[in-house]
Amino acid sequence: MTCEHSVVSDDDRTEDAQNRPYDPQSWPPIRGDYRLEDPESRIAVVTLASHLRAVRAAICGPCKTENLGVEKVVANLISNSNIRFLLICGAESKGHLPGDSILALHRNGIDEEGRIVGSKGAIPFIENLSKKAIDRFQRQVEVIDRIGLVDEQEIERIVEEHRSLSVTFPEPPMEVVKKRSRRAKDVASAGDAILGEGVFLDASAWLVAEEGKCLSPSS
Repeated sequence: MTCEHSVVSDDDRTEDAQNRPYDPQSWPPIRGDYRLEDPESRIAVVTLASHLRAVRAAICGPCKTENLGVEKVVANLISNSNIRFLLICGAESKGHLPGDSILALHRNGIDEEGRIVGSKGAIPFIENLSKKAIDRFQRQVEVIDRIGLVDEQEIERIVEEHRSLSVTFPEPPMEVVKKRSRRAKDVASAGDAILGEGVFLDASAWLVAEEGKCLSPSS
């Protein structure tokens, strides 16, 4: 009996990776205060200023700011094409109103200055995401507004109802943060992506900076 071995080229591996709904080695790309449950689930949960568990959701965690916090949520969602629903629940963060800002972003997008149109938050500006990324968020995800809900049993019911609903979004995951190159490590060891000459993005803090100069706040 002759044993034949198939050869997988680098191009085949690249194509296979592009066809995956998310990268199991690097998803979610932005680190933060969240729990991972089931990355194959169709629903993610944002608990705003509350710390609640959502069993069998793809990802679950708080969001307390109407700018960097919202950016992190969007970046992690659009990098997993399985996620088609976003449940917003928990107590709203007073003054910041990230829940209201997520709803406004999904409904209205941003203006030319990067301000979330219609948001009531104090500083609802998107600085680190492109309009293309926001458009992807609007098309990929349906938002379920249950701001104020803190009953974990009801949250679990909503997750169970939606976790297998719908199909994978028919576009590859959108990555807004690229892995560091060797040059990026040489220029700025704290950065995860080079955005321009001497400018880097630190994904762990969602921070854009130049060498020796901060361009956007880390919190």
